Amino acid sequence: MKVSFHGQSCVKIQTLEHTILIDPFISGNGSSDLDPDTQEPDVILLTHGHNDHVGDTVSIAQRTNCLVVAPNELAVYFGSRGLNTHPMHIGGAHTFDFGKVKFTPAFHGSMFEDEEGNKIYGGMPGGILFFAEGKTIYHAGDTGLFSDLKLIGDMNDIDLAFLPIGDNFTMGPEDALIAADWVQSKQVVPVHYNTFPLIEQDGEAFCNQVKTGKGVHLKPGEHIEL
Repeated sequence: MKVSFHGQSCVKIQTLEHTILIDPFISGNGSSDLDPDTQEPDVILLTHGHNDHVGDTVSIAQRTNCLVVAPNELAVYFGSRGLNTHPMHIGGAHTFDFGKVKFTPAFHGSMFEDEEGNKIYGGMPGGILFFAEGKTIYHAGDTGLFSDLKLIGDMNDIDLAFLPIGDNFTMGPEDALIAADWVQSKQVVPVHYNTFPLIEQDGEAFCNQVKTGKGVHLKPGEHIEL
């Protein structure tokens, strides 16, 4: 399994048979190395409904007819736009042909503005546990520090975790280090930072301070093999 980081919180997972994109914020993301017009995912997973996470979902899904798995309100909205969707919600899990997905809590917000200027409520934000090929990946989404992160770590043998460190809108590095201890992932990658000035952080310094598991500083386009 190949897992790559593509700026902000965009992650691509490539299993033997499927390609999964999480939070494909590509257009307008100066840190992204991807071209949205060349992406051919089988599935898009969305943690919540902010523009810097929904990103290019509509254009990619319209072109490829890929499945969009998202919190219920987001899935209902995108379904009304003609996209192929599967709604889920916090605490729920479902096994697909590409792997198992479970939504976890995240303490954040969820509203985005569509191309017509309409403000769309995206329901409760979440994190995502993804299980495939004997591996477990945790994408925390956008969240502050909360104690149930320890429960998520206790209940799951996590191989790779993506934790936000940008501060201001999510956890900062100090809180994310506590989250890393609680999640107990074998490898931890910082996300949601340096995309714009308000969330500038030193990702490499964060990784050097991770005590539970190994901190891995991925630049956009770099990957990990699981």
